[in-house]
Amino acid sequence: MDSQKEIAFKEIDIHEAKTMIENEDVQVIDSREEDEHQSGHVPGAINIPHMETFSRISEIDTTKPILFICKSGQRSAVAAEFAFAAGLKNDLYNVSGGHDAWIDSKYEIE
Repeated sequence: MDSQKEIAFKEIDIHEAKTMIENEDVQVIDSREEDEHQSGHVPGAINIPHMETFSRISEIDTTKPILFICKSGQRSAVAAEFAFAAGLKNDLYNVSGGHDAWIDSKYEIE
């Protein structure tokens, strides 16, 4: 019997993420620690550190595509996996390159 594993999330780059943020109603989750988030983040991102994803899952708007971002894309991938494991099966995205790539592209932060 051939079983197929469900894909938890889709990898996107920062340019795809920026286009989605500008053109769609999405929720951006900053998976970094609070002090990292406070030092600057993608506009509109809410801070839920990756290890708090399970316990704070109710704060995530499940009616929108969800973009997870961190410093480089590793913690946000873990957060996306946690969200998937917690039952969120809608459009989950991990922003590869993360906040570092966002800054390198000179995109706005708040």
